[in-house]
Amino acid sequence: MPTMEMPTTAFGRLMSVLDGSLADYRVIDHEAEGRTLRASDLRGHAPEQAAKCMVVQVRRKGPTEHVTVLAVVPGDRRVDFKKVRRLFGGADATLADRSLAERITGCVSGCVIPFSFDPGLHLVVDPELLAHDEIYFNAARLDRSIALGTEHFVALSEPRVAPIAR
Repeated sequence: MPTMEMPTTAFGRLMSVLDGSLADYRVIDHEAEGRTLRASDLRGHAPEQAAKCMVVQVRRKGPTEHVTVLAVVPGDRRVDFKKVRRLFGGADATLADRSLAERITGCVSGCVIPFSFDPGLHLVVDPELLAHDEIYFNAARLDRSIALGTEHFVALSEPRVAPIAR
């Protein structure tokens, strides 16, 4: 009996998760765009329904010196680095450099998905994003997005939910 290989790209892994579930989602093709507000316009929804994903490095003192966080906030908001720092007991929090962010997420900058497929990447979602019935995000590609029922997103991604937006 042949075995099914796990997709290696972030897009492939995302689609495998969505297709392997009972998730309510739609794929939206559009011109290539990585800026949240412009992508929201292309997809035809309010910016606050967009999942803006940022990789944050939290520096801590102690045996584990750094924690890498995938911070997800509504598209019309920004990540509050002080809140992320406090949440993880850190001394400092900064945006991760592009090479680390792309390596740990498997996505190029501008199309990071709100799912973590790396055990070293802690997913935290601001509760304001989850107030909507449906959320939107680039699907690990600049030219394709996903509209996903929020309850399905939460069930599939199992995020830590905490106020991290400003």
